[in-house]
Amino acid sequence: MTEDLRQLKAIIEALIFVADEPISAPQLAAVLADHDRDLVVTAVSELVEEFNARQSGLEIRLIAGGYRLSTRPEFHEQIRTYLRSRPSAKLPLASLETLAVVAYKQPITLPEIQELRGVSSVSSIRTLLERGLIVPRGRKQVVGRPIMYGTSKDFLIQFGLADLSDLPSMEDFEELVAG
Repeated sequence: MTEDLRQLKAIIEALIFVADEPISAPQLAAVLADHDRDLVVTAVSELVEEFNARQSGLEIRLIAGGYRLSTRPEFHEQIRTYLRSRPSAKLPLASLETLAVVAYKQPITLPEIQELRGVSSVSSIRTLLERGLIVPRGRKQVVGRPIMYGTSKDFLIQFGLADLSDLPSMEDFEELVAG
């Protein structure tokens, strides 16, 4: 491996580490515009492979269309134990239910959410909007033109999903409840 490629990988690793959000290969290439774009893409792929082969406590994952440093799934139980020992900002059950409805039925309006849940969801929508887990996705072309909601990039990040296809299927939930 050339010294240039080794240094490029180190720079990319540092960029992934400091990025507030997952950083995509095109974003990395734009930041590293003084390097050949194909070399940057190659360096990213090699870095992810080498980093993840180390079997350390961290890995580089593709989440929400970009790369992010995250903990390995096999250590999640220990991490959960640690995090439970700290005060947290949990979502109320009503907000979690509303978030699930939005995630699976988006784009969806407040009246549609309330019809599915059978209860008022105004405060839950407000909470989810404040936390950045959902965003307005335009207005439905019906009488009253209600706002349609969908999940945000922060939703994908918070739940460690590459995209919405990573959500568990309804069949998975049925198996969990039945088993």
